[in-house]
Amino acid sequence: MKISVIITLKKDVLDPQGKVIHQALDGMGFADINEVRQGKYFEIDIKYNDPKKAKEKVEEMCQKLLANLVIENYKIIDAQ
Repeated sequence: MKISVIITLKKDVLDPQGKVIHQALDGMGFADINEVRQGKYFEIDIKYNDPKKAKEKVEEMCQKLLANLVIENYKIIDAQ
């Protein structure tokens, strides 16, 4: 079963990489952008057939390793 996870910085946390990307896009002529925030995307192929159990395990992975819960939020977006 494949599960996707998106991890982003919390709104109050400065995002220097997002700012650099925004500036680069602006320099390329994309001047109509208000803000860019970058994050991480994971696709996890887990050995569970039960979607609930698989999601629980990925949730645990996010809390223990994949996301820094002090400055990041995560969202499990897909269970297939």
